[in-house]
Amino acid sequence: MFVDNVKLTVKSGKGGAGCVSFRREKFIPKGGPDGGDGGKGGDVIVVCDKNTHTLSHFKGKRVLKAKNGRPGEGRKKHGADGEDLIIKVPPGTVIKDANTGEILLDMKEDGERKVLLEGGRGGLGNWHFRGPRQQLPRYAQPGEEGKELEIVMELKLIADVGLVGFPNAGKSTLISTLSNARPEIANYEFTTITPKLGVVKVDEFRSFVMADIPGIIEGAHEGKGLGLKFLRHIERTKVILYMIDMASHRDPYYQFETLKKELKNYSVKLANRKYAIALTKADAVEKEKIEEFFKKMGIKPTEPKYKASLDYPCYFGKDTFILPISAVSNINIEPLKYALMNLVESVKDENSI
Repeated sequence: MFVDNVKLTVKSGKGGAGCVSFRREKFIPKGGPDGGDGGKGGDVIVVCDKNTHTLSHFKGKRVLKAKNGRPGEGRKKHGADGEDLIIKVPPGTVIKDANTGEILLDMKEDGERKVLLEGGRGGLGNWHFRGPRQQLPRYAQPGEEGKELEIVMELKLIADVGLVGFPNAGKSTLISTLSNARPEIANYEFTTITPKLGVVKVDEFRSFVMADIPGIIEGAHEGKGLGLKFLRHIERTKVILYMIDMASHRDPYYQFETLKKELKNYSVKLANRKYAIALTKADAVEKEKIEEFFKKMGIKPTEPKYKASLDYPCYFGKDTFILPISAVSNINIEPLKYALMNLVESVKDENSI
């Protein structure tokens, strides 16, 4: 089950109470105070774990608690600290305050470990309150209360390339051809109902992560179709690959303009990402239809790169490209891999400057 949004209440542990105790041993009938301190309450700690892929293990849970600290004991024995609550989340999880919407934690790197709530301090035993005027203190501190917080956890998948297209545009077929991902594939709209990630191996040393999200339709930013729910998964992608279905009843240029508008309405930042265009199912249409798309875009085809097929017009610019492909007939699949890898690397280089 894919779960990418969970609401929970988390509580850190209460500190253990200090102890009121007096030393009583043979020949020492009236010893001084020796009450130990209470243990510290358990913290709520969030750990980023790459072996966790969804938030489904929190499904059905409402309250998660860290353990309370144990009370102190006589002979100055310190109470045991409460056990921490460890919350494991996949990379890309954002934790927000459910009431204010404030982002509390943004977990990106595997192995990252952050304290969300600290446990309460243990109370001091009566041994601390002895003095010349109060030699037999009968008071010890209670433990400090733990903290409570209502949170929302959102998973935003981290990928290098995000596939954006209308339903049935060939996104799942492409990701299954290029990578190790095996999404459900069928010839009807909205076959993909949950996001999928796949690692695309370009050569021995280079690879990138590709995300396939459910198809977007007009009005997705208003919640139509499945689009809005999953648009957050391409918020972090470095490059967007628009998948334009050449064999669809929808005009190819209309598809591109609509998809761009939906992304812009959802997030201007997302719409301004570097992008490329893949003209899918190119083997199912006449060459003239592809040439017509170039005319409407106002772009002149260029010389092919990366050993792209000479049978179809293509465009390779400095920061983008337009490439007709067919995942079924294996047309321009290898060139697409190399072109996307170079685009991803150029974004990484810009970010590192």
